[in-house]
Amino acid sequence: MRAITITQYGDTDVLRSAEVPAPEPGPGQVRVAVKAAGVNPIDWKIRSGAMEEVYPVEFPHVLGHEFAGVVDAVGEGAVFAVGDEVFGWADTGAYAEYALATTIARKPAGLSWAEAASLPVAGETALRVLGELEVKPGETLVIHGASGQVGRIATQAAVELGATVVGLAGASSLDEVKELGGVPVQYGDGWVSRVRAAAPDGVDAVFDAAGFGVLGDSVALLGSPDRLITIADPAAYAQGLKFSAGGEQTPAVLEGLVSRELKLKLGTAYAPDDVAEAHRESATGHAGGKITLTFE
Repeated sequence: MRAITITQYGDTDVLRSAEVPAPEPGPGQVRVAVKAAGVNPIDWKIRSGAMEEVYPVEFPHVLGHEFAGVVDAVGEGAVFAVGDEVFGWADTGAYAEYALATTIARKPAGLSWAEAASLPVAGETALRVLGELEVKPGETLVIHGASGQVGRIATQAAVELGATVVGLAGASSLDEVKELGGVPVQYGDGWVSRVRAAAPDGVDAVFDAAGFGVLGDSVALLGSPDRLITIADPAAYAQGLKFSAGGEQTPAVLEGLVSRELKLKLGTAYAPDDVAEAHRESATGHAGGKITLTFE
């Protein structure tokens, strides 16, 4: 099968399309013919070696954590059948024609392959951080990167909880934040004063899903670091602030995301041979929608 592999850490030139043996499912696993794989910042951070201390990999390594596709082989005890359309987290790399998986759910007919592949990582992350922040009805939550995939889901879920969301985004994305139910505020110089004007009674929590060096000002805005979490700025470690990474991957999380009927936004769908460009676009932080790889 064809897969996107790396044999060392480095820039995008270490990405290779290679022929590798198709994996065989073990007990409880299924093998999925991948239709779409999500491209996430953690993918290029792993590729570059930036995550080596906390997420080392063995080479050759197939990248990719989330996918949508069709079950084409099942292991003993697996609860899905050949032909089922599913999405979820990959046990083996998702940047491949076939991937093994244990934690999956049925893909609703109303979701495209790319939409389904865009849900697991961002959705789990958004819901996890809202839980860690203990966001409650009536509270005001600031979300940095409210128009990104994680931010979009977090905005919708927090509004559903009954919270007021002040969502920071670029000028071209402010209308999108409003459509999601948030109070849009433009990021950049002066963002603190703009947030204070939008939330004159103060804010209760901050979710940094962007990583644009906003941690210090966010603490000042809150008056305390206790309810500030970032998923994107590793400077949090040196500053003694909370960096949230990893969580519980279960079918229930996937089913819960689907049940919310979230408004998703897709970005560029790349062919596997263009994976380097996909990583470069993702690294800009301004993709404008979920980037995917499509396998046909």
